[in-house]
Amino acid sequence: MKLIVGLGNPGPEHIGARHNIGFEVVDRLAAKSGVEFEACRGKALVTAIRVGGEPVTLAKPQTFMNLSGLAVRALLDKYGLPPAALLVVYDDLDLPLGQLRLLPRGSSGGHRGMESVITAVGTADFPRLRIGIGRPVGDAAAYVLSRFLPEEEEPVRTVLETAVAALESVLQEGLDRAMNKFNRRR
Repeated sequence: MKLIVGLGNPGPEHIGARHNIGFEVVDRLAAKSGVEFEACRGKALVTAIRVGGEPVTLAKPQTFMNLSGLAVRALLDKYGLPPAALLVVYDDLDLPLGQLRLLPRGSSGGHRGMESVITAVGTADFPRLRIGIGRPVGDAAAYVLSRFLPEEEEPVRTVLETAVAALESVLQEGLDRAMNKFNRRR
């Protein structure tokens, strides 16, 4: 079993925000399988799908971004999974809008949600999918909480579709093959 966690902030006021692109990716993967998220005692919304015959739990922490690790740790414990079974999807200021990167492990890169996950899990040795949202000229905190602009809708739609395909590739072909396929510069 795999656990794919999309990071974001709960609440209708955060729908469509740059910081919630991780939520949007797992929402699209769930919709593709015709399932909906349900509340879980593990501080997250969860649903289950099968990809390539493998059971996969999708989750969206409801703890707010900077405390995401609390929900991730609770989910790993609930399902009895090691960190290697985890894959985290999140926004990244250091990648241009529309680009993505699959990585087998790594640091938080200054992303507070990932810092929380790494601290709670006790290791940075788990796969992640970074989704580029671009870096602003001004205040990064306000930028990540802002919504995408109308002229950004097309690259956002494309990267969301590509991210879903990348996750399906990880599940069907393995991380190394998916990295070779999807980490090319576009």
